[in-house]
Amino acid sequence: MYARTIIKLYIMTAEEYYNLGNEFRAKGDYRQALNNYMEAIELDPNSPAVVAKEIVENILNYYCKQMYNP
Repeated sequence: MYARTIIKLYIMTAEEYYNLGNEFRAKGDYRQALNNYMEAIELDPNSPAVVAKEIVENILNYYCKQMYNP
């Protein structure tokens, strides 16, 4: 008899991607937050991740402008 390995694939929901994005954002990892928000938006265009993504983009734009304005 052969041993079988069962692989269970878990597909995350838009809400789970959104929540994970919030965790990354709270840690200051904005790039990972954006990645998760974009996954959430792809699954659900009406997700609250749309607003969260805009917030993170605004944060990143603010920081980048400050680097060029001594």
